[in-house]
Amino acid sequence: MAEHKTVRDYIRTIVDFPHEGILFRDVTTLFASPRGFRMAIDQLLHPYAGQAIDKVVGLEARGFIIGGAIAHQLSIGFVPIRKKGKLPGTVISEDYQLEYGEAVVELHDDAIEPGERILLVDDLLATGGTAAAGISLIERLGGNIIGCAFIVDLPDLGGRKKIEAMGMDVHALCAFDGL
Repeated sequence: MAEHKTVRDYIRTIVDFPHEGILFRDVTTLFASPRGFRMAIDQLLHPYAGQAIDKVVGLEARGFIIGGAIAHQLSIGFVPIRKKGKLPGTVISEDYQLEYGEAVVELHDDAIEPGERILLVDDLLATGGTAAAGISLIERLGGNIIGCAFIVDLPDLGGRKKIEAMGMDVHALCAFDGL
């Protein structure tokens, strides 16, 4: 087996998933490796060392895995942003555009206190629609987003530019060209 030296080395590409012409960047192989997963969590945290963070917010679903590990490492709380209808309490909602159609994400209306410093995380930044919706939800509750951290950036899809245009700091561990 080849030696893995970077986070990118642990990520496999699945051709034509979920549709023909797509190169799916699969982070489950990264999560399955104790060394790779530890490396990813450490590197995601590195830019925020020494900064006060009150909560980690993760986007459904792989953002839960990353966010839970980061929150544990920092001994702070974790907050999920979920797809519509998955949270049991009172929620606020945000619509966003998908490639074909739209979707809705939700956040408990009491999950973030005004002024709390938030780190938003997910596995992959593509078009930025889900992340932008998450940012909007956090800001509506008065959260102060100190950064948006991703394992993979797909720069050809423009998500990083979209999120940076919202005034956000974006940190990604690696990038892959193409779709």
